Amino acid sequence: MEKVLLVDDEQRMLDLLTLYLKPHQFSCKKALGGQEALNYLEHEHFDIVLLDIMMPDMNGWELCQEIRSTSDIPIIMVTAREQQEDIVKGLRLGADDYITKPFHEEELVARINALLRRVQPASEIDINGLRFREDAYELLYRGQFIKLTPIEFKMIGHFMKRSNRVFTREHLIELIWGFDSNTEGRTVDSHVRNMREKIRQSGFPIDKHFKTVWGIGYKWVDST
Repeated sequence: MEKVLLVDDEQRMLDLLTLYLKPHQFSCKKALGGQEALNYLEHEHFDIVLLDIMMPDMNGWELCQEIRSTSDIPIIMVTAREQQEDIVKGLRLGADDYITKPFHEEELVARINALLRRVQPASEIDINGLRFREDAYELLYRGQFIKLTPIEFKMIGHFMKRSNRVFTREHLIELIWGFDSNTEGRTVDSHVRNMREKIRQSGFPIDKHFKTVWGIGYKWVDST
């Protein structure tokens, strides 16, 4: 049973989300605001966070950024705001998905399940003949070994295991180089460029799957 942390400043919304999710075998923990959510995250394991944006003590963007400084837990922002700039801002700060109120129970459950499937860890992934074998430290296309540096290998693994998720350059630096790293965004771009070219030379159609999200970062899509 997956454990969901629900974060909102309205008890009514927390109760409604719980009512939606419990019949689908989700275990729900309710947090009234950002600080309570951080306290729960510090002491308990959760599989996913549903996060409201408009909260008085700490808004959803601030809380998302705080969570991302220490955790890669999947985050869905749940909000009545639907302006394009709000969606982009949430993605920039590390949110994985975005759903606007009002929404149907079936849509919410489907989005949660789809996100959990995408981020589920896997030691071996095969996408259209491109095989990532984490335990064997191999990336192959149709049996052909693709030689990558350790950073490039770690990077492609992050993307293939979390398809359709946008990673900002800052988030990639934290995941791959570490939170205290002095690595800059252009270093990320250089590694991405080299990784892309090596995989392209193998014959795999990398440009159909690995996308630049202009002004934000990069993402992997299973198909186009």
